[in-house]
Amino acid sequence: MEAKLVAQCNSPTLTLAHWKLKQPCVVGVLARPADDISGEARKTNHVYKDGLFDRIAINYLSKCVQEATGLKNSKSGYESLVEAATLASQRFSPIEQHQLVIQSLDRAFPKPMLLLIRTLLPPSKFARKLFAIFTTLFFAWLVGPSEVRESEVEGRRERNVVHIKKCRFLEETNCVGMCINLCKLPSQSFIKDSLGMSVNMVPNFDDMSCEMIFGEDPPESTDDPALNQPCFKLCKAKRSHGTNCLVIN
Repeated sequence: MEAKLVAQCNSPTLTLAHWKLKQPCVVGVLARPADDISGEARKTNHVYKDGLFDRIAINYLSKCVQEATGLKNSKSGYESLVEAATLASQRFSPIEQHQLVIQSLDRAFPKPMLLLIRTLLPPSKFARKLFAIFTTLFFAWLVGPSEVRESEVEGRRERNVVHIKKCRFLEETNCVGMCINLCKLPSQSFIKDSLGMSVNMVPNFDDMSCEMIFGEDPPESTDDPALNQPCFKLCKAKRSHGTNCLVIN
């Protein structure tokens, strides 16, 4: 079966006339069965042993997502967060998903704290390195183990890259569309708009790793390979997908 675009969304429940998305949205994909590899084949044997801080952070973010979407669930821990994200992907259009994630992050992080970070850490080599270190230390509960790596910035080597060895969110959802619409695009926008730091998130859908490159602007939608990917066979979003992006002006 040839891959083809399917732009299928449920009726929106939010009024978004005032909100404009400058990047395209992944609706999802229908892929050639022979070419598609099951997401389960990429699963790691890593068992997450969430500590007290991890459980508090996971449940707090899940609660923020549920409040933003208005869709409650009775699950707990990371399963609750995945359920909240899955329901959002099923009930809302891609543009609504972006806005809801940003609303959730706005609920999760106090604006005075974001403003303070933006003021004290304007874009610089030191700030990019600090953002990378902070991410590896405090967000393993969300994305899994990661490490700081180097990249070249204006001809100089800097430790401004977070290499996520196998993204916990992508592994649990098994959905390319959810990765793009509920993580990559809204996170890039939120970090840039709220913290003043450009970041390019580069997921690898073959091994489920990801790189967050601080100080680098994301490529144009036509040049971003992440926006033209087939979904996994065992996608937990349980909906049809299209290989191309739905551009919303």
